[in-house]
Amino acid sequence: MKQKDLHIDGIDKIILKNLMRDARAPILSIAREVGVSGAAIHQRLRKLEKSGLLMGSKFVLNPKILGYKTVAFVGIFLDTSSTYKEALKRLKEIDEVIESHYTTGNYAIFVKILCKDNEHLMQVLNKQIQAIKGVSRTETFISLDQQIDRQIKI
Repeated sequence: MKQKDLHIDGIDKIILKNLMRDARAPILSIAREVGVSGAAIHQRLRKLEKSGLLMGSKFVLNPKILGYKTVAFVGIFLDTSSTYKEALKRLKEIDEVIESHYTTGNYAIFVKILCKDNEHLMQVLNKQIQAIKGVSRTETFISLDQQIDRQIKI
């Protein structure tokens, strides 16, 4: 199904809002809320999955409970753009790198990393990221607090 063919009606929006708020929300309680059967909810969810709108469901871990208290964003400068694929391959091997973006602007790659503390961050930067062949330098921003964490509205 092409994205332009996807039509989301009011029932779909109610289903999505409920599941975005709590992915474990009982299908039958959503069905009662919108006045349709549980099977109808399942059919709509299959349609939304097939369309590509839904990208799976997952449990979200709280990194602070696991001891990861430092969040940082790192802008990575490459010697040449030809080293991008190899640098990205190496970044994928670093467990602390949890997001990677190919960007416009100053950086070739912009990553989000989770570390236990500033010392751990320094080790990841110096011994892993800056050691990647083709990385000429990095610029690091430590997050002091996350103020907004949400999905796009539907």
